[in-house]
Amino acid sequence: MMMNSLARGHHTSAPAPRRIASRILRRPKRQELQKIRCDVCVVGSGAAGISAALESVRLGNKVLLVEASPSLGGQSVHSIVGTFCGFYSNGADPYQLVYGIASEIITELGSRGAIKTRKGRNTIIHVYDEVALSRWVEQSVAATGITPLLGATIREVSLKARKLGSIVAATRFGDVEIEADHYIDASGDAVLSWLAGLQVQEAEIPIRGTQMMTLDGVDTPSLLQTSRDEVNRRAQLLSNEYGISRRDGFTFSAPASGVALVNMTHLATPMDAVKMSRAVLEGREQADRVLKFLQTEFPAAFGAARVRSYGTVGVRQTRMIKGTRTLTADQVRQGARFDDAVARCSWPIELHDNDEEGYWEEFSSDHMHYVPLGSLLPQECDNLVTAGRCIDADPVALSSVRVIGPCIAMGAAAAHACDLAGAKPIREINFESLRHRIRDNLERADVWAGSVAP
Repeated sequence: MMMNSLARGHHTSAPAPRRIASRILRRPKRQELQKIRCDVCVVGSGAAGISAALESVRLGNKVLLVEASPSLGGQSVHSIVGTFCGFYSNGADPYQLVYGIASEIITELGSRGAIKTRKGRNTIIHVYDEVALSRWVEQSVAATGITPLLGATIREVSLKARKLGSIVAATRFGDVEIEADHYIDASGDAVLSWLAGLQVQEAEIPIRGTQMMTLDGVDTPSLLQTSRDEVNRRAQLLSNEYGISRRDGFTFSAPASGVALVNMTHLATPMDAVKMSRAVLEGREQADRVLKFLQTEFPAAFGAARVRSYGTVGVRQTRMIKGTRTLTADQVRQGARFDDAVARCSWPIELHDNDEEGYWEEFSSDHMHYVPLGSLLPQECDNLVTAGRCIDADPVALSSVRVIGPCIAMGAAAAHACDLAGAKPIREINFESLRHRIRDNLERADVWAGSVAP
């Protein structure tokens, strides 16, 4: 039919050229703040923050989730942590310690082939795909009606009569004023306490962070035959030759074949804008030197390897609140159980306080230690609770309970504590009611029945 039309001289007319007009704008001298009112404002979308936000919205609260990065997931996603630690007890038959979103994540990533399980540190550890975790986080937030506020840095906090009133976040589109009944600080840096002028703490010496990287082109069978002890032995022997400072790092295979994660760097993570920016560049340089070391010294596994992605610098410890209770290293070692316990953990003390190596204290098969609610509650504020690595714990104690498993449990406890408080100070809640709500994270003991990879 078209050929006949063309033969008769009929032509299809061309579409009119697209034209879109522009308009002139000028920033007003007094720009109105965008204002958001919610029941619960969660700051930070890492493991603790996502747990808190999802638990809170499922309790019927209107939740705002504020994240400084342009996407959700925190360090679990962006720093390519790569391992879910602190999910299980120790020993030959480890059982699950944290439930809630932890169970959801294990199930969902397992169905996608994005998780595998291996033994380590007298327990089991899940190795996960950070992209799959990122999508689970995003889809969960969208499905539950949480309002995300991305690329938003808290710059102002008002405190009056022991309560946070409103906070202001700066975004590239202008400032946003947030007012909530309760605030959950899962920022990792105790940003709400800091900006409110509350007491905070930090370690007397810098706690090192890590620049993670993911490698493609790895020969997985050869990697599985590569001894961690041999990697460390050569790193110690050849550190000056390759310019690498950390000598006790490790590599491990990802869920996908031919992919490996590398945890072999140490660097300071100062609370200073310029110094931290320089640390980002230094982290990449360290990672590149490590790759050269692996390619040269272990060519069977890494000879064809190349960097697929660098994580953001992984920060382990910065600022911590001054809570109503301080978790100490001795309490961790002794397995102290508190009357206000909200999370349990058997992960080792894992302190990174120098450039050369980490310090580990592994625990026995029957060991368990706990995190008290008092470590989550700032002394000087009634409607603020923290969760994650900015709770009140001495640096050695925090080095155990800052891993992803306990952070998820702390986030859940924070959400339920806010929900129970109503108009009262959070510290005045009926703790038996809270204990009942979070009992799975304190008492349940499902034994791991899945397979364990080599």
